[in-house]
Amino acid sequence: MIRVWVDPSRCQGHARCLAFAPETFEFDDEGYAFVPEEKRTSERITEEIRLAVANCPERAIRVKDE
Repeated sequence: MIRVWVDPSRCQGHARCLAFAPETFEFDDEGYAFVPEEKRTSERITEEIRLAVANCPERAIRVKDE
């Protein structure tokens, strides 16, 4: 099981995560990314999430294998 989230202290709102994995990431009213609670855990990391992690210029996306 993996857990995915965005570190709010690092996110700068570049929206690259949304471009690569729109099914996982959303944006708040101020334009910062977050992962809704119901999407934070998954059986495996998808290629789209891997691309989002690799392309985040602030390295704000966190993935943990639990």
